[in-house]
Amino acid sequence: MNPFSKLLKGKSNPGSPSAPENRLLVTNTLRSTVLATRLEVADNGPKRNKGLLGRAGLAPGEGLWIVPCESVHTFFMRFPIDLVYLDRKHTVKKVRSAVGAWRLSACLSAHSILELPAGTIRNTQTEPGDTLEFTPVDDSEFGSRVARE
Repeated sequence: MNPFSKLLKGKSNPGSPSAPENRLLVTNTLRSTVLATRLEVADNGPKRNKGLLGRAGLAPGEGLWIVPCESVHTFFMRFPIDLVYLDRKHTVKKVRSAVGAWRLSACLSAHSILELPAGTIRNTQTEPGDTLEFTPVDDSEFGSRVARE
């Protein structure tokens, strides 16, 4: 069973080719800051292996949650990223800011990793020990909210 079934309950099946991607809102509960408004989940082999490769960048609010994962590389990446390592309870174990291309990064006590636009860690003041909260976001709801603003 997918470990995020409860978190994504009621959302479309991410494995379905015609299904829209599930998105998550990520909040730092200690600091009341938002790390991502449109976080994608990479919870299967092909998605974890591809990661952010092939992308030109991440827009503010975007990111990728790789689950399970304790290390990443930035070989062939075209842009720097921030990394947030989490344990199973979504407590931040380690952070790395503006990791450039051709780097390796690991945290053996991590269960998952957030890949975010460079500057996100600094802007949200996220530090080890903080707890993150993940909330499903309906993409159609997000689009209508943006249109109203």
